Amino acid sequence: MPPSRVVVVADDLIWAERLGRLVRAAGGDVVAVRDLDGLRSALPSAAAVVVDLTARSYDGLTAVAEARAAGRRVLAAAQHDDLELHRRARAAGAERVVAYRLLHERGVEVIAGWLAGETSVGPRA
Repeated sequence: MPPSRVVVVADDLIWAERLGRLVRAAGGDVVAVRDLDGLRSALPSAAAVVVDLTARSYDGLTAVAEARAAGRRVLAAAQHDDLELHRRARAAGAERVVAYRLLHERGVEVIAGWLAGETSVGPRA
């Protein structure tokens, strides 16, 4: 059974809507926030967090680290070719870092598998 409440941290309106839609389709109850203060407010009732790493109004790595420090599962999204950012997000505590392209092509499958605890859903980006 997937976690019931998933915080989606994204300051870009298009990605916030897209990520929220994918999480809902995968069975999660979405709480959308646009910055670190929103994340901090939502964490107590969250089971998991999805972070857009390329935000402009917050540091995505800080969002990952804070969610992980609070004991939440974390999936992060970024450009496919920014391997250094992927590495740093995993070091900060993200269970998975997936490319936007993969989310566009197979997002519901990837997120549903992650929420269900699968460790090898689709290619790791």
